[in-house]
Amino acid sequence: MLKRLLAACFLFWASGASAAELGGVRMADTIQIGGQNLVLNGMGMRTYSVLHVHIYVAGLYLERPNTNANAILNSNETKLVQFVFSRDIKAEDARKSWQDGLNANCTSPCKLPPDEVAQFLASVPAVRQGDTGVLLFTRQGLDVTMNNRPLGHISDQNFARVILATFIGPQTQVPELRAGLLKAGG
Repeated sequence: MLKRLLAACFLFWASGASAAELGGVRMADTIQIGGQNLVLNGMGMRTYSVLHVHIYVAGLYLERPNTNANAILNSNETKLVQFVFSRDIKAEDARKSWQDGLNANCTSPCKLPPDEVAQFLASVPAVRQGDTGVLLFTRQGLDVTMNNRPLGHISDQNFARVILATFIGPQTQVPELRAGLLKAGG
């Protein structure tokens, strides 16, 4: 079922119904996941180093536009983060970035299930320029895909919330990305 939903989602993105563009990446105004309309809340670019090397462009889709990160993080509503890579990234570099983000966004008393964290990090692949990843947050947890291929499911809601916090939480390592994702259409 998830595979069909994501395939439909990508068909919609590919249909040309684009509303926003950043760094040469176009994203649709709205997408539909399992009969649920999600609107593009904002787009941001992940950069690295003082040279601002472009890593990826991300878009945050929500049921309703919202600029309040805490409200989004604590909501049970469906959320989706799409990211399109601007360059090739080695698997070990991508895994280190995720680990750093998880550590920064899960401070005491937050605890993540070590086995699930290890499984998640092990599933993070090397990426090529143009690859597209999707994080789909639902009441059942988080589904992770890369290039329409399922990479895994996280049922632990706290873990899913921490993953979303790596993008929009107060401890994100990329405040410019956070600001773009929280624009709420602005």
